[in-house]
Amino acid sequence: QVQLVESGGGLVQAGGSLRLSCLVYGNIFSTFTLGWYRQAPGKKREFLARISSSGWALHDASVKGRFTISRDVDKNTLYLQMNSLKFADTAKYYCNLASDGVDYWGQGTQVTVSS
Repeated sequence: QVQLVESGGGLVQAGGSLRLSCLVYGNIFSTFTLGWYRQAPGKKREFLARISSSGWALHDASVKGRFTISRDVDKNTLYLQMNSLKFADTAKYYCNLASDGVDYWGQGTQVTVSS
């Protein structure tokens, strides 16, 4: 069974940085995609970035240049480095694993940016 556990959220001032982590437990297929999404109150969950099992990364235009997705294969951990944070980045951030047609989600970690 696959389990995703996010950490690293918190309260930060505008202009600051945070690094989110997502630890992946369980057996996954050799081909998969790991991604980060966020959801603010009253809004739909939105895509931020993803990285494939081969290491190819894609960032949404809305965060490109400020957010960077990466992974440590040996540690089974996905990261999201977030710089130049804005008040509008306040949301709950979720880790996603897509593998063999199945989506797995973590419980989320809250990021609050004070203006």
